[in-house]
Amino acid sequence: MSALPILGEQGAGSSSLRRKPDLHIAPEGTAPGSLLRQVRPATLADVPALESLMAPYVATGDLLPRSNYDLCRHIKEYVVAEQPGGGIVGCGSLKIYSLALAEVAGLAVAASYQGGGVGRALTEALITEARAHGIAEVLALTRKPTFFLKLGFVLAEKEHFPLKVWADCARCPRQNCCDEVAVVLRL
Repeated sequence: MSALPILGEQGAGSSSLRRKPDLHIAPEGTAPGSLLRQVRPATLADVPALESLMAPYVATGDLLPRSNYDLCRHIKEYVVAEQPGGGIVGCGSLKIYSLALAEVAGLAVAASYQGGGVGRALTEALITEARAHGIAEVLALTRKPTFFLKLGFVLAEKEHFPLKVWADCARCPRQNCCDEVAVVLRL
């Protein structure tokens, strides 16, 4: 299975995400996400916007909390979706665990931009990055598996990812009552 290349990208999977691809999201639907212009690497200046963007999803339990310190420390793992004029409307990160495994994490899209292709563009950019690193599998733990299944991920058992469980799940406040579903994309 393979994910689709970022729209407008030359040679799917052949270049690094660190290049700023020019995204043109199809104007289907009514979400303002159709005005998205680019997915780019996050910078330290983006941290306050990331905190604000993630806050509603942390409140609902859809995302685990990430402190300002954690965001700053791991900023190189993040990409952001930017609208014309520079406002950040989405973010996501690629957490690399080994040569074989990485995770799409911290995926958030502003509510007013959902349904416009922003989440897809972010996820595809992260998959492109994983391919550039030679990663074999990309996983996600999610309460919204349908989104990932539409992108070619398949259901998986969390127990198949001991590096993830050891690194994050053991510290999670929902460890004993987890309702997230594991999905994986083999690259």
